[in-house]
Amino acid sequence: MAHIKASATTKGNRDSKPKMLGVKVYAGQRVQPGSILVRQRGTQFHPGFGTKRGGDDTLYAVMSGVVSYIRKSGKKYLTVRPE
Repeated sequence: MAHIKASATTKGNRDSKPKMLGVKVYAGQRVQPGSILVRQRGTQFHPGFGTKRGGDDTLYAVMSGVVSYIRKSGKKYLTVRPE
C-alpha cells in the first residue's frame, strides 16, 4: 500500500496574463491619429482636445500633434495640440 495518498495537480495555481496598462505616450511627444496614449481602467485621465475615449477607457489621438497633460478643476486631461 502507498503511504501517501495520490492527489491531483494543484487547481488554484493559475494567473491571468498582464493587461499592459499605463501611459504609452508622454508630454511633448508627437503622435499620429489613432495612436494609443493611455490604457486605463476607469478614467484617471479624461479626454481633452484632440483625443477620444474607447470602450475600455483607452485614450487615443484623433489628430496629429504634440501630447500635453493638463490639470483642471482637480481632473487630469490629456490633449493633443496641432503642430
